[in-house]
Amino acid sequence: MQRYAIAPRADWRTKVESLGLLFHTTEDGTDAGVPYWSEDAYYTLSDADVQRLESATNELHARCLDLVQHVIDADRFGELHVPEPLIPLIRETWETEPPSLYGRFDLAYDGNGEPKLLEYNADTPTSLLEAAVIQWHWAQEKFPQADQFNGIWEALVEMWKRLKAERAFLGAEIHFAHVDEMEDLMTVAVLQDTAQEAGLVTSSLGIEEIGWDPGSKCFVDLEEMRIWSIFKLYPWEWIAKDDFMPQIAETIRETQWMEPAWKAVLSNKAILPLLWERFPGHPNLLPAYFDGPRGMTDYVSKPIFGREGANVTVYRGGQAAASADGPYGTEPLVYQQLAPIRPFDGHTPIIGSWVIDHASAGVGIRESRPIITDNFSRFVPHVIQ
Repeated sequence: MQRYAIAPRADWRTKVESLGLLFHTTEDGTDAGVPYWSEDAYYTLSDADVQRLESATNELHARCLDLVQHVIDADRFGELHVPEPLIPLIRETWETEPPSLYGRFDLAYDGNGEPKLLEYNADTPTSLLEAAVIQWHWAQEKFPQADQFNGIWEALVEMWKRLKAERAFLGAEIHFAHVDEMEDLMTVAVLQDTAQEAGLVTSSLGIEEIGWDPGSKCFVDLEEMRIWSIFKLYPWEWIAKDDFMPQIAETIRETQWMEPAWKAVLSNKAILPLLWERFPGHPNLLPAYFDGPRGMTDYVSKPIFGREGANVTVYRGGQAAASADGPYGTEPLVYQQLAPIRPFDGHTPIIGSWVIDHASAGVGIRESRPIITDNFSRFVPHVIQ
């Protein structure tokens, strides 16, 4: 694994916008802003890197599924701080197995040793457009003879085709719901477009536009059409606090919610100590604990429901070396050994490894100059060499 500087395409903004990436520059108070999609550098992965990442992703996903069964059997929801209203839905959807579409592991990997799990975005992962589409078109233009570890789009289409052939969905139409944020819109667009390519009928709406028909006791869209199967880019821990949570629980067998409620177990950093307890010494895991660093001197504290690096603190030699502000300061923390990632030209990369239909499908890379990957971290493309 290496990083190389390269000249960006002169018209890169126009090209990525034509592919749907409208959020390509973050605001920093200047006219130019800071590129979020960054093509002034790229990473190369070797075949051995790809094999390690693919193997680690499949292995970690299997271990996570094992953990869901363990949490249910041993009733360890309290340690995960799962909201009480979600617990019966988790049990129900784990047994009935409604469609589970995708997830993204964030892995520490720099080409040396085994990839290490930092967290699993199993319920509402974003950056799908960048990983599946934008970097692929960049590579086709800049390195047409090179390959890329990126079969994400094709894996999504094949998944939808399989589910359609198996008649896995309720109703004839799939709804896609999201909040009014550009990053979420772009992610949902990829899922919806791949479903349409597979021959499914789809429609989209905002989370706040989902209605409830008290007479028919079902959820409806803006046209008063019944919602049978719906993908929602909205975390289950937020849904648990929603006014419509009782109706969701009441109709959980009549309405398919994707991702299913059992994903709430995994999209929670409290799984890190449970995985380490259940699989101590696993080559793809880092030591992690609930009750403090337990003698670790280089480690990270993370809020269990934190996002985009918010409220993360990095400790070196037992002293705080870096921290990020955010809105998650009051929730429980977990403590994980600091992953040894070597910087590349001053940039720290994190591998976003995608799971589509329960299998590894490709990666995207985000990098940051501070060690904490946050919402200003840049997405950088890659090729295989």
